Parts: sequence; C-alpha cells; structure tokens
Amino acid sequence: MAVLFSLYPLNRIPHSSSSSSLGVYGSHLTVQPLSNLASHSHSQRFVVLSTHSNHKILKPNRRSRYGQALSPFDSDDEEADEEDEEDDDDEVEDDGSSPNDDFAETSEFDVNGKRFKSQNRHKTRKGEQRQPEKGWGIRSSKFGESLKVDEDQVDVKNGKNILGTSKMEKVRSLDMNGRGKLVTRKAMEKKYPRLFEEIDLDLKWLPLLDYLSTFGLKESHFIQMYERHMPSLQINVCSAQERLEYLLSVGVKETDVRRILLRQPQILEYTVENNLKSHVAFLMGLGIPSSRVGQIISAAPSLFSYSVENSLKPTVRYLVEEVGIKEKDLGKVIQLSPQILVQRIDISWNTRYIFLSKELGAPRDSVVKMVRKHPQLLHYSIDDGLLPRINFLRGIGMHNSDILKVLTSLTQVLSLSLEENLKPKYTYLINELNNEVHSLTKYPMYLSLSLDQRIRPRHRFLVSLKKAPKGPFPLSSLVPTDECFCQQWAGTSLDKYLAFRQTLLLKEFAKKYGKKG
Repeated sequence: MAVLFSLYPLNRIPHSSSSSSLGVYGSHLTVQPLSNLASHSHSQRFVVLSTHSNHKILKPNRRSRYGQALSPFDSDDEEADEEDEEDDDDEVEDDGSSPNDDFAETSEFDVNGKRFKSQNRHKTRKGEQRQPEKGWGIRSSKFGESLKVDEDQVDVKNGKNILGTSKMEKVRSLDMNGRGKLVTRKAMEKKYPRLFEEIDLDLKWLPLLDYLSTFGLKESHFIQMYERHMPSLQINVCSAQERLEYLLSVGVKETDVRRILLRQPQILEYTVENNLKSHVAFLMGLGIPSSRVGQIISAAPSLFSYSVENSLKPTVRYLVEEVGIKEKDLGKVIQLSPQILVQRIDISWNTRYIFLSKELGAPRDSVVKMVRKHPQLLHYSIDDGLLPRINFLRGIGMHNSDILKVLTSLTQVLSLSLEENLKPKYTYLINELNNEVHSLTKYPMYLSLSLDQRIRPRHRFLVSLKKAPKGPFPLSSLVPTDECFCQQWAGTSLDKYLAFRQTLLLKEFAKKYGKKG
C-alpha cells in the first residue's frame, strides 16, 4: 500500500495571474479564463475541473422531479428508489444542472471507438427540437451535397434508407443472436407507448431497450435513464451486454442491475478494458475480498466515473495520512461505507471533526475511532443527523463526557431514529427496567438492541419465571446470545424462551394493530 501511495503524489496547481486554484488535499478546483487563448473572441469562457462529488448524504431539501419534498434519509422502499431521481450523493450528476457540478470530475471514456464525456446531450421531451448526432442521419450524395435522412428511416444493420411515410414503417433490428429482423413502427409504439408519447424515441434504441428489459427495467425506468443521461440509451446492445456481463462476473447480482442503471446509467458507456477492470483491481488492491466487490459496486456505482489515479487513490491516501485510518483497516472501512470513496473526504472529515471537538470536546483519536467503527458518520448531516441525537442524549441527563463515551463505543447511535428507536428504548429503560440514565454509559449497547426482539422479551421472560432481580433490571442480561441467556439467567431451555418470545410478539402485534383491523 505504501508503494501505491508513493507512485501517485498529489499535484498542486500553481497560482498565476491568469488562473486561480483552490487546493484541497486530493482534489482541485481550477477556474481559468480562456479569453487569452483567442484574441479575436470578445467573450470569456471558464473551465472548471474537480475530482470529487458532493460530500453530503443527508439532504433536508431533497425534492422529487415533480417538486414534492422528500425525506433526507434513504428509503428502503424499492418503488421509492425508482421515482427518486436524486439518490444518494455518491452519484456524479452529469446533466450540468446540479449545483454540485463543481465537485464532479469530467472524464472521457472510450466507447466503441468514440470518446464520450459524462454529460447529457440533446436531452429533449416529445415535441422539442433535437439536433441530429454526428454521423447519424447525414450522408453525402454522389454530387458532394449533404442529404438529410430521418433517423427513423435508417436500416440500423446496413445503414440504408428502408422506410416510407406510412404508419407501417419498418426498422431493422438485431435480436440477441445477432440476426437481423424487421420491426414495424406500429409494433414498437404498441410495445413502448409511453416512451413514444413522452420522449423523442429513437428506433435504433430498441435492441438495447429489449435487452435491458430482461433485468426488470420498464418504460418508467427508461424515461428516468433518458432524463438523467440520455446518451446511455445510444449504446450498442452488444457493448452494453459485454459490460453488464462483466459486472455480473465480479459479483454484482442481477437483481441489483436495475438499481445501478437508474442511479448511474453512464455505466453502460464505460468500457471493460479501459475502465471497469481497473476500478475492480483498485478495490481488490485495498484488501477487499472478491466476494464483496459486487456489493460495493451496487452500493456506489458512481465510483466508475472517478479517475483511479487522480481521485480514488488520493482519497485513500487522505484517509490514511490525514484522517488516521490504518492501512490494514481500509478494506473494512470501505466495505462498511463504499460511498466514502466518492465524496469530498477532506470536507466531510474536517467539518465533522471540528463539530465533535467543539460540541463534545472530542479528541482527535476518539473521532478517528468513530470513523473506523462507523464510517457512515462522514455522510450524516450535522444539523439533521448528529446534532439532534446529541441533544437528545443531553436532554435525558447525560453530560458531554458521557455522550462522548457512548458515541466512541457505539457510534451507530447517530444513525438510529429518534422517534422509532431511541425514545422508546429510553422510556422502557426508565419505566419498565427501573434503571437510571447513567447505566447507558456502562452498557451503551442497550441502545443498539431491538426493543421487540431482545429487550422486552428477555425482561418479561425473567419476570414470568420470577427470576428478575428486585430493583434495576440488569442490562448485562441483554448482552449474551439467546442460548447463553437461557443457561446463565433463565435456567431453562432455549425452545421454551423462543416460544415465549413468539407469543409475546403476536400479542404486541395484535395490541398495536388490532384497532386498525
């Protein structure tokens, strides 16, 4: 790993009178006027380059494409993911409309012999004028004149004009075996009615749409891909198949392909040899087992849009040299939070370290330990994530030193819901277990245990056996496994306890939802 870092030193951009640079460890933000390059031009243009994306994960002002406010937290609802166009901030927005484009790296990738940039082009809705792609719909006559040919009148296999003007127009498509076949426009409109109605559908996209449909993508998904990054639908189906099959070969699940494409449709443009393989090799070089590579890709597919040399390796170097993560722990940290590779790590680390040191008096070593145990900490919003939970612990009577001890031991407390998790557990601790708040300092694990599956069943079981001690209920009885609990505390069989727990769960469920039924 030391060799890896020494091979890729960070390059600073010198300051000059014609350019200004913002030097951040592992990233550059350079603004350079180009007016001096063309003396005849009266306008100035600027080039903005950077190697990182936005660092925020929780966004209190998230909105859908229809304007509705969205929760700042990720939803587990699969259908919600489909409608949410603004997924986790591990993504690189390429449509040029995001205010966070300052942090997006502009990278070119070789796709079928052509160079593509990750940015939207010619994105139109039905009825808007769209300029033809270079090389499509234009051919020269024998007299040297340029003739315009509608794209929906081209034989995509032979490049010939085969269509007329009737509604029964035909387009030649390729099936998955490479055989040519003619498909009528009317049949296509029947198969994809919403696409024909809402977007400027190119008939040459049909083979790719049919192939992607095998992964569960529907018309609504194709519209999302179109709006997020239209050029992804222009990819040759054979190229797309090669790239997706490679991802499947390194451990990506078929069920995750749809989610990956919705979040990062640009992945269809990235070649296997020049992009995908190098990024997979980078992950494995960090000590990540091959069995976990697919999960990391599924969690942070946008990592393929970042340069290994200019972005990912400097980020890893920063984690080791500035944050203080040990090299042997890198693989574990990245497995816990793959998004850490694709965020502005310098900003994320510094803002949260400064906040915790000022708010709780946390020393650097304690914050490093928190990040190593729960790197998701670097994604959490300070105002909507960290501060409300710290204030809750203060509100129940804990001092800053106690809060720091709890968070250092169990950092994932910062990820727990206040209303659905922390508050009910505290209420049960005081009212049912007759404990004091200071007991949480000794047993912070209590806050991470399930109230329904662990805390309440064990407490009620010992009470039913008349083995619950008088006074405060021992929180240590909640820590061991079910089998050890039965042997050490209940003195009964595991089957008897499991049966009791199941009955209790059914009673609690009926109590909670009985009135609604």
